[in-house]
Amino acid sequence: MYSISTAQRRARIGVRHRLSGAHRSADPAEITRSMVVLHATDPATVHLSVAARGHDLGPGQVERALYEDRSLVRMLAMRRTMFVAPVDLVPVLHASCGADLAAEQRRTYARYLEQAGIGEGDAPGWLAEIADRTHRALLARGSATGAQLSKDVPELRTQIDTAPGKSYSRPTNITSWVLVLLGTEGRIVRARPNGTWSSSQYSWTPVESWLPGPLVDIEAEAARTEIVRSWLHTFGPAPIGDIKWWTGWTLGQVRKALAGIDTVEVDLDGTAGLLLARDLEPVADPPPWAALLPALDPTPMGWQSRSWYLGEHQPRLFDRNGNIGPSIWCDGRIVGGWAQRKDGEIVTRVLEDIGAEATSLVAAEAERAGSWFGAVRPIPRFRTPLERELTA
Repeated sequence: MYSISTAQRRARIGVRHRLSGAHRSADPAEITRSMVVLHATDPATVHLSVAARGHDLGPGQVERALYEDRSLVRMLAMRRTMFVAPVDLVPVLHASCGADLAAEQRRTYARYLEQAGIGEGDAPGWLAEIADRTHRALLARGSATGAQLSKDVPELRTQIDTAPGKSYSRPTNITSWVLVLLGTEGRIVRARPNGTWSSSQYSWTPVESWLPGPLVDIEAEAARTEIVRSWLHTFGPAPIGDIKWWTGWTLGQVRKALAGIDTVEVDLDGTAGLLLARDLEPVADPPPWAALLPALDPTPMGWQSRSWYLGEHQPRLFDRNGNIGPSIWCDGRIVGGWAQRKDGEIVTRVLEDIGAEATSLVAAEAERAGSWFGAVRPIPRFRTPLERELTA
């Protein structure tokens, strides 16, 4: 069996993930495509992930790509997680994930409606009618917030208690349910945020007026094959379990996707991994590099098995739900964490001895990171022990 060393896997991170200075880009869409997609659960992650991999890139250039050029689109996809994707990948993500998500959301929301006695015995039909009316209202407006649409479709203000009798339960209106459902169905998209680039409140726009054309109809298995092929180029070699975890698909779906790809099995220090057959040539070691990556960046969140780049640092850098905070990288491995304080200062903490040269590279990246934020002070949505310490 062909063997791939940990050192080679780390070299690929520097090159394929555009973290080595020599491999950075001035194009937010190109950077995003290099990572397949960018995590967008925390809106600030998108802008900071691009900035870390870019030449003179900040929130303004990312906003232009998202809302003016529209070369990037925000959407729910793998694991019902929010991502930003290159516009040409949107039909593939919809076919491989969106359609299944839409069916799952319809079932879930209809069940809650039935439990609340809404829909006169036909909760799925009632929900579909409200979604259609909301879509028509959005088409008429061109762009709108959820609050604006609820004026056109009063049923959006319907309150549902999803856990009656529980201490943590809070009644919620169904506006966000309907908008999420329409989004997973590929009928609407999130447009500009209602605030700064770190805001998670968006206006919505019909897909017809936002994308260059209607979503192309792609067969689900072919779409999954394309996603896995792209993932293996960026994150391979890796065990099949990492692919299953990242996609959120069943093992059977992953195996069917792999059947359409020419792969080889390789040894990863005693663990079996997969690599594209055309990708066996070693990637040359990039020059020494350091990077400050934001919370939920796609690089540390790209694999489920992380010991080869994370070491012993998980308790300090991850929250209880498995979300990583801001991390410091040197030559393909995590060596510490960082944070932005309320006054804008970037503070770092290295958790192991990395030597004078790497320490200097980290300091340079921290200085560079200070220019990314401007006057915005985003707080990571998922707080980790080290990030809390650094901002205390």
